[in-house]
Amino acid sequence: MAKKIAVLTSGGDAPGMNACIRACIRSGLAEGKDMYVVYDGFRGLVEGDIAQVNKDFTQDIINRGGTIIRSARLPEFKEDEVVEKAAQQLADFEIDALIGIGGDGTFKGLGALAKHGVEVVGIPGTIDNDVGSTDETIGFATALNTICECVDKLKDTSGSHQRCSLIEVMGRHCGDLAMFAALAEGAEGVICVEHPLHEDVLFRKLRKMKAQNKSHAIIIVSENLLDINELAKKIEANTGFDTRTEVLGRLQRGGSPVAHDRILAARMADKAVTLITKNEVGNGKIVGVKSSEIVAYDIEEALKMKHEHAHGLRDLIDKLQ
Repeated sequence: MAKKIAVLTSGGDAPGMNACIRACIRSGLAEGKDMYVVYDGFRGLVEGDIAQVNKDFTQDIINRGGTIIRSARLPEFKEDEVVEKAAQQLADFEIDALIGIGGDGTFKGLGALAKHGVEVVGIPGTIDNDVGSTDETIGFATALNTICECVDKLKDTSGSHQRCSLIEVMGRHCGDLAMFAALAEGAEGVICVEHPLHEDVLFRKLRKMKAQNKSHAIIIVSENLLDINELAKKIEANTGFDTRTEVLGRLQRGGSPVAHDRILAARMADKAVTLITKNEVGNGKIVGVKSSEIVAYDIEEALKMKHEHAHGLRDLIDKLQ
């Protein structure tokens, strides 16, 4: 049975990671485990940047954004000798199990460690909400709230100048942030993987709004799909709407996590520790939430699962626009 448990965060930071770290440590200590943290993700693991922590380490971090143990990307972790070195570092510290907080990239790294005999549990922490094995990831709710706060402010100036605003949000290959934000803000349009751009439809709609003297238009766009500055030029040329672009960027990752993310982090963290305590990790587990219930899947199964949450919103968004 595992006596020592380590926690790391990897990939892009997300609000609620500190709340999750806190819950992992406190839950582990309550179960009589020695708790450790790994600084700088898998890179710190390979370099042995590992420290034992106690309850004092978790004071006043539940409401902090980012990750107190920092995060880093390590592309070399795909190489077997690098993974072997990381596994050896855990063995040198006599650490029995590792909890990793992050997205699919983090889970693949954990899976590689599992093949070297390390007990691993993954917890989904990413603002993109693009993990197939869970309905929701830690950080998504806060990032969505941040987007809505920004759009609310942009609406004020957009309406004052009768502009069309193209607002780019994060999400990589998942349109959840764009779709949920469009629904929450009553946006006039959304462009993402699940809701692709049809220029003729968009231009026709904006021309009609312009003719009706509508005060403004808001279009939410997922990152990396198109050049929003070029689209802005096309909108101006085809609709007459003065058009501006806004890229919200990494500010979506920052800020104090909302209560929902803090609670989700606590529930998932306790599940991870429980799996380790009850010796139910097997070849690796990924924790998630399905229909409000905290669940766990074998890591290989979890990595094969596809996320399709936002697809159900497409018709509703079109209906309400």
